[in-house]
Amino acid sequence: MIAISACLLGYKCRYDGKSKKNSALIKLLGSEKILPICPEELGGLPTPRAPSILVEGDGFDVLDGTAKVINSFGDDNTEAFIEGAYAALDMIREQKIKRCFLKDKSPSCGVGEKYLTGVTAALLIRKGYIVEEFS
Repeated sequence: MIAISACLLGYKCRYDGKSKKNSALIKLLGSEKILPICPEELGGLPTPRAPSILVEGDGFDVLDGTAKVINSFGDDNTEAFIEGAYAALDMIREQKIKRCFLKDKSPSCGVGEKYLTGVTAALLIRKGYIVEEFS
């Protein structure tokens, strides 16, 4: 079983209420069992919601308490992002998943190859999971 950002599977859970369905990824996975996750919704944020950014660091820094997640209105969403990351981790552990495909450029799911590593990606990496990003 593989955990995948729900928006990559076509779920309309992104901040803008849209998806980022990745048909090539879905085809690649074929009959693989999939656990869709949206850490932002798991953390209690609504869809749609104001976009958020990482401030003063990346997801690792957020977990360490030295950075924050702030939305475009200036609201601090740090707690929701951390809660969502831990909720996703619990689901992944429960299903005994070892590999995760997460949405790039996301303050939750981004893996950090081109942008900052998101909060959920950072937590999963710290816990030893294989995390790959997709557009």
